[in-house]
Amino acid sequence: MTSLLPVIDAGLPEGIVEPFSKKVQQFGGPLLRDRMTDVQINLGKLCNQTCTHCHVDAGPTRKRENMNRATAERVMELVLGCESVETVDLTGGAPELNPNFRDMVQQFRSSGKGVIDRCNLTILSEPGQESLAEFLADQQVAVVASLPCYLEDNVDSQRGNGVFQRSIAGLQRLNELGYGVSEGRLRLDLVFNPTGPSLPPDQVALQADYKRELQSRYDIQFDRLLTITNIPIRRYAGYLRKRGQLEQYMNLLEQNFNPQALGGVMCRSMLSIGWDGQIYDCDFNQMLDAPVCGAAGNVNSESGAADVWKIERLDSFLGQRIRTADHCYGCTAGAGSSCGGIVVTD
Repeated sequence: MTSLLPVIDAGLPEGIVEPFSKKVQQFGGPLLRDRMTDVQINLGKLCNQTCTHCHVDAGPTRKRENMNRATAERVMELVLGCESVETVDLTGGAPELNPNFRDMVQQFRSSGKGVIDRCNLTILSEPGQESLAEFLADQQVAVVASLPCYLEDNVDSQRGNGVFQRSIAGLQRLNELGYGVSEGRLRLDLVFNPTGPSLPPDQVALQADYKRELQSRYDIQFDRLLTITNIPIRRYAGYLRKRGQLEQYMNLLEQNFNPQALGGVMCRSMLSIGWDGQIYDCDFNQMLDAPVCGAAGNVNSESGAADVWKIERLDSFLGQRIRTADHCYGCTAGAGSSCGGIVVTD
């Protein structure tokens, strides 16, 4: 298979870097989905925060872009019908603000599938969410929580005034319920995003710093730190462009391209489903309105773009060619980056 899929308009100026599609071809491309273990579901763009690095453009005003009941039911039907799916990753926005969130969690957990809640921590103290932490613990949901630094000023500059203290309170509450404590059954992972146009530092070393500082300052424990590269699309691309740093950042990503990361990028083992039921190769393509191009055997057809109403099974996307564009350098730079942190460990 040698023909290329249509290039996604990532909102990036042409000619800054070598096209990612050509780079992949040099290392045995194209990228194919060779397994189906994870499904990431974006429940909507409604969020109680507005962060500068947010590639979703989420915020308190995005109320209309929220998954409705009919779509939620169809998504549950498809996921529960795919035996190979081990983990359902719920994200947003703040996924907990979707009215279907708790029912979806219960349905997936009762079927034996693992569930991840990508939690911004401040949602735990929002009015109407007072029972959320206990619900997550009762359902044994793994929490992946954003905390871009263990220093208050750094967090508030990226995520808004007062966010750090509310985040600390949320982590302390999760610890009280057994999250992140002594490698118990309730998993609590934290996420680090750089505050500026740089690659994340070494994940292992930074994790040690986080564990030390959060324990000594706030008596907080957690399981793992996941370092994630900021992807230059949507709000973050605009943030960089406004400061004249977009070209510099794209060059940094390309110069640090690591072919070893190609084997572990998240799109090779997962699908991403949008709040409206559209199906994507990853969450970043979702935010660029670039859906998958069809099931295996129809991967080069523009008309093959799929949503949850047009397909019968999620595993029909096994073997499919993955749609890429220049923002994919973000997932393959340095040690690589995925929703589970780095992808190259040696």
